[in-house]
Amino acid sequence: MYAERASRLTGAVVWTSTPTEPGPGRVLPDGCMDLLWHDGRLLVAGPDTRAYVTGGGQSLWAGVRFHPGTAPALLGVPAAELRDRRVELADLWPAARARRLTARVNAAPDPASGLEEAALSVAADTGPPDPLVRRIVAALDAGRPVAATADALGIGARRLHRRSLAAFGYGPKTLARVLRLQRALALARGGTPLAETAARTGYADQAHLARDVRELTGLPPGDLLGRRG
Repeated sequence: MYAERASRLTGAVVWTSTPTEPGPGRVLPDGCMDLLWHDGRLLVAGPDTRAYVTGGGQSLWAGVRFHPGTAPALLGVPAAELRDRRVELADLWPAARARRLTARVNAAPDPASGLEEAALSVAADTGPPDPLVRRIVAALDAGRPVAATADALGIGARRLHRRSLAAFGYGPKTLARVLRLQRALALARGGTPLAETAARTGYADQAHLARDVRELTGLPPGDLLGRRG
């Protein structure tokens, strides 16, 4: 069972997941990074370029999912170094610091609230997020082309690419593709037919949507959504 709620950390989401069926799960790319708790350990989920297939265990996971582009500043590591990876926090931070944060989360009434408090504490010591990063996300999530985004922000294509690698783990074209996928899935899960979903989210046609869904998630749209049409 999966549940989530808005975090007190701006733009973040706190979630818990306990698989109810045996077999591997599937985490879809969303442009985000997560701080994870599992069996008393803290891990960091880097930005995914494709679906991440989980191991299939049925124990509790908890996480804080950060708004796209904000986690690298909080965690002190460029997103590109964690692309398509799950890494122990102790491998990224000095051992003593990682142990302290892990102990703090494990001492909380529940892992989710402990993670949220830990994230708030780290954010308080880090400073506000880079406003340019949020402007990049907003422009691309609105469907603005990459070149037009660079022009509108006045930073040029090369600088946009460099900033995107550090903040999101990949270039702006990949981020735009991932964000478009999420917009399309939200519409389709709400009952919008796939042909209309494709037209409303900037795909050339339904076949283009289907190819993108399969490439990014590993499943055709019908299997992913549990329906056809």
